[in-house]
Amino acid sequence: MSQQLPAPVPRLTVITLGVSDIRTSIAFYDALCFSRRLKATGEAVAFYETGGPVLALYPWDQLAADAALPDQPRPTAFRGITLAWNCRTREEVDAVLAFALGKGAKLLKAAHETDYGGYSGYFADPDGHPWEVVVAPGIDVGDDRRVHLAE
Repeated sequence: MSQQLPAPVPRLTVITLGVSDIRTSIAFYDALCFSRRLKATGEAVAFYETGGPVLALYPWDQLAADAALPDQPRPTAFRGITLAWNCRTREEVDAVLAFALGKGAKLLKAAHETDYGGYSGYFADPDGHPWEVVVAPGIDVGDDRRVHLAE
């Protein structure tokens, strides 16, 4: 009789973005003031503390190979995923968008009132990865920089 193993504890620990030019992406995320760690990796891979899961940057072709996926064709349209930068206030949303644009981000959608009572806008990083900058009901950002969800 085989023993049933307990289910593992689910966790999301790292989000890795495939990037075309690691130097450009490192400069961009450094400029956004994310805290880079493990700098000894040089330009092979970059890791950033975010207040939640770690953000990693890795050369696009190497990331595809690591996941046993084709490198080409690279998508030019929506990839089915966004990253989010949750804020405490609408003013913070506006400030973050302006900050990101000042560091080279491309505006995808200006900040606006949402149909769920929030306020959000979108920017893209140098490789087109879309970031939503948002304040939303039931999602609070604590002093620990972590997102706290209402019950």
